[in-house]
Amino acid sequence: MPKAFLLLLTLFLSACSPEEPSRSPTEQIQSTALPGTDTPKPTSPIVVLAADPWCPHNCVSGSASEGYMVDLAREALGLAGLELKYVNMSWARALEQAEAGYIDGVIGAFTSDAPGFIFPEESLGISHIELYTQPAQDWQYRGIDSLQNQTLVALNGYSYSPELDDYIQRNRDNQKRVWILSGPAPLERAIKLILEDRSDVLPEDRDVMAWTLKHQLPGVQLRMAGALYDTPVYIAFSPASPRSAELADALSRGIRELRASGRLTEILASYGVPAVD
Repeated sequence: MPKAFLLLLTLFLSACSPEEPSRSPTEQIQSTALPGTDTPKPTSPIVVLAADPWCPHNCVSGSASEGYMVDLAREALGLAGLELKYVNMSWARALEQAEAGYIDGVIGAFTSDAPGFIFPEESLGISHIELYTQPAQDWQYRGIDSLQNQTLVALNGYSYSPELDDYIQRNRDNQKRVWILSGPAPLERAIKLILEDRSDVLPEDRDVMAWTLKHQLPGVQLRMAGALYDTPVYIAFSPASPRSAELADALSRGIRELRASGRLTEILASYGVPAVD
């Protein structure tokens, strides 16, 4: 058969073949086809969770210490025969990917971070949000009204407290009141803005700030200008995935087992985080 005819036949058949619908990364992980059939079968039971590094809660993926929430989730889900895959991306993007069902969920969420997501019964930690300034400043937080003459720098997609979240939303287009930072290493950049006197106040989790100053910015000091909000921290599962409720239940069961065995306290202690009943 002439080569030219073969080439034309190949191109014709390719053009007539129906295009395979694209699948989300989670769908690709969850199923493949049995040989010779179109019937899906389960493959490795991988659970994909994402977040930006927020150490010690969740740190850099693939590092020796990925964060106590990642370690707890890996062991808790492992008790149900599930395998955790933890990846880093910006917090705003992680929320978008989980909301659309491209990943199974996010690590380090407040209930106010992810409305509509599936939350397990068991939280994995507690966040203590505080406000920070330059060491030489004497400003003190005394409620939202005390922010009127301050420039607050916040991280894109983050929730801090219901009251402060509302303040940020109302003033996000007024850079005299609020700066929103996106992109890589936003916390380090926010700290730099404070130190350069380009912004006045930075809200952040107490343990995250302590970890960042000790391990990433040694020698840098900030002043705590007031406590803002304490809230449980969760792994929140995608509202678009049919298996989210099952994953949330499996995580909660595993966390209860780890607590009963003492393993939960051991993992927290390895990051210098006290256990909370």
